[in-house]
Amino acid sequence: MFRYVLKRVGYMIATLLVVISVTFFLVRLLPGTPFNDQKLNATQIEILNQKYGLDAPVPVQFAKYMTGVFQGKLGTSFQWDNKNVEDIIKTRMLPSAMLGVQSLAIGTTIGLTLGIVAALNRNSFWDYSSTIVSVIGVSVPSFVFAAVLQLYIGLKAQLFPIAWGLPLGSDFRYVWTVLPSIALSFFTISNVARFTRTELVEVMNSDYIITAKSKGLSNFTVVIKHGIRNALIPVITVIGPLVVGLLTGSLVVEKVFAVPGLGDLLVTAISTNDLFVISGVAIFYSAFYIVTILIVDILYGVIDPRIRLAGGKA
Repeated sequence: MFRYVLKRVGYMIATLLVVISVTFFLVRLLPGTPFNDQKLNATQIEILNQKYGLDAPVPVQFAKYMTGVFQGKLGTSFQWDNKNVEDIIKTRMLPSAMLGVQSLAIGTTIGLTLGIVAALNRNSFWDYSSTIVSVIGVSVPSFVFAAVLQLYIGLKAQLFPIAWGLPLGSDFRYVWTVLPSIALSFFTISNVARFTRTELVEVMNSDYIITAKSKGLSNFTVVIKHGIRNALIPVITVIGPLVVGLLTGSLVVEKVFAVPGLGDLLVTAISTNDLFVISGVAIFYSAFYIVTILIVDILYGVIDPRIRLAGGKA
């Protein structure tokens, strides 16, 4: 198991270095400059380029940037009062993390429930209902759900606030993250429900399930101990990318609900050509995605010992 994890960590580091390099050069290809203020003359722009090192050749900039990355420094923002990018990301992580964790919890719980119920009641009302929910969740973008929830649940029903930042009270309806979390969870619900249903139906028709039933095991034991456990492996494969998808998918949702998270930060940075902020957020997303895939690989070995043994021998 140790060699299995060590090999994955090596791949993770190599992949992250490639992503950082590619991101650095792609950001430099964006049209315009960080200093588009019409009040600035050519001399002032030249001074600013010298200040931030943008007047140096691109390879020199890259070497300097990579040196800073290895030291945990992601550069300085052009727009945020010369703050360090890593400090800006830290202040924006919490709202996005709250949305991501809550959305994942809601989506995984409801999705697994719908998938299991649909698989155990094939060609029934519950099965068809789960399929309809899955199709709607995949087809409709999260920001559409966000707008609908904001209009009907927040504005008309007034059950939750329609935007971030309203005063907190003792009443549950003042929890800011409820509506954006629900909006983001629909895609997770549909994917988890669809994969759980498909895999569990296949597992329940397997020979070892028939053997377990013939030994006199109860349906509950067969489903929980043998069925769901084996059906979870492909589902975990889906949940891994979904975790990162919740972050990237929150770009527009955070704008809709005025959430001061990483999504809002990235959109603002792109519109103002804040190069170091764009690179920093992209690196953060990439690192988060790679670590998530690593965790998924490790969970494979925990759920299925055959994968762990195969990985240890590789």
